[in-house]
Amino acid sequence: MSGLMEHLKNRRSVRKFEDTPVSQEQLDQILEAVRWSPSWANTQCWEIVVVKDPEQRQKLQETMGKGNPSTKAIVTAPLLLAVCGKLESSGYYKEKVTTKFGDWFMFDLGIATQSISLACEALGLGSVVVGLFDQQKAAEVVKLPQGYELVTLMPIGVPAQDPKPPKRREIAEFIHTDVF
Repeated sequence: MSGLMEHLKNRRSVRKFEDTPVSQEQLDQILEAVRWSPSWANTQCWEIVVVKDPEQRQKLQETMGKGNPSTKAIVTAPLLLAVCGKLESSGYYKEKVTTKFGDWFMFDLGIATQSISLACEALGLGSVVVGLFDQQKAAEVVKLPQGYELVTLMPIGVPAQDPKPPKRREIAEFIHTDVF
């Protein structure tokens, strides 16, 4: 457990990267982490677009929300992943939603992005989960078909800095025993 806890504690949101390419072997390991991520009834609703083309990355950068601190990383990181999810799959049974919360694709993609983040940390790479952008315009850039949503963009590379950990709540601040 100590290895996992070390990666959990050392993972940071990295937005500045060295100009060192991410190898195909590293990318394969990151995608393998997604492959083994848990999902609702093993639906594996994720789809990953590996964006390498500089022109595509520039177009994606243009979809960033005002003040997004990750705007530059979209084009400067050596690797960019667009994490997408198939709709009406996760959380569905016989084409009907099965829970109060509806489509679970966001939950499953959250797990997949955590897997990407931890795989990057284990490989000596940094990543950041980017959410402040125009998802519809970005989906058009990557030509996402109907029935899918582009949820996050993830710049990945060798960190150019060592971000300090943010303050974390103590366990006693968020745990409740038996009742809230």
